[in-house]
Amino acid sequence: MIEINKLSFEIDEKVILKDINLKINKGTIFGIIGPNGVGKTTLLRCLTGIYQPTCGSVNYDGREVYDNVDVKSEIGYVADENIMQSKFKVKEILKYYKYSYKNFDEVRFNQLNKIFKIPTNKFIFQLSKGMKMRLSIMLSFSIKAKYLILDEPTSGLDAILKNKLLKLFADEVIENGTTIVISSHHLSELERICDEVAILDEGVVSYENSVENMKNKIKKIQVAFDKQISEEELKLKGNNKISKVGRVFTIITDEYDEELIQSLKVLKPLFIEEIDLSLEDIFIYKVDKEDSYEELFK
Repeated sequence: MIEINKLSFEIDEKVILKDINLKINKGTIFGIIGPNGVGKTTLLRCLTGIYQPTCGSVNYDGREVYDNVDVKSEIGYVADENIMQSKFKVKEILKYYKYSYKNFDEVRFNQLNKIFKIPTNKFIFQLSKGMKMRLSIMLSFSIKAKYLILDEPTSGLDAILKNKLLKLFADEVIENGTTIVISSHHLSELERICDEVAILDEGVVSYENSVENMKNKIKKIQVAFDKQISEEELKLKGNNKISKVGRVFTIITDEYDEELIQSLKVLKPLFIEEIDLSLEDIFIYKVDKEDSYEELFK
């Protein structure tokens, strides 16, 4: 298990992360999402022990990660930008990984390279952004890591490779019990593979839940009346965002259940239509502070 306890991080007295508390269970895929500039990459770098938190800690099975070589040897990290020496050839990077990681499996790397097709005689600077990302992913998978920390891992990949990579993540969890933490702006991809998701907003975790629970509890309801109904009458349960076009109200609620539907029926609507939301829709609902929600969900 990964435990993030009361973690805060500051740079030059500017607060980047504040009081982060998360528990990530073994053998799960955990997504971290949020707008640009809210601290997602900083949080991942704290998770890998690259950054030392200003306060709080990150523990892997009870062991703190910062300045702990044994824990770091169990972590595969894919950064959102190239962190490899650009004047090295790929085959030289492989030698470096063999020396650095006792469990590095070159056979595994070569098997993956049949999918991702990176020429090992090329220098790192000769590779495209997508090729560098593929190389970083293959290296992380080849060290037989117990934990994979991935920052925008599908960036620069075409649709076919993205699909293969997402399958690879799922297989890794099923076959080896690997724990994966992944940050991405491609929310439709995370929706396919993640067990749980946390929304990071302005340096704090504003919402956390399983993807299944999110989709069951947060829904869009459209309801129409042939009489005058106020928005206040529709604020029945939980947090709601309500808009109106003509006689049709659109309600986005995070407390959807049969009790809510029955309460709406008491108002004798002409119809009630329940609509599932995607992870992207839910993200917009939770993060966007504007009032024009109906346009976002059309």
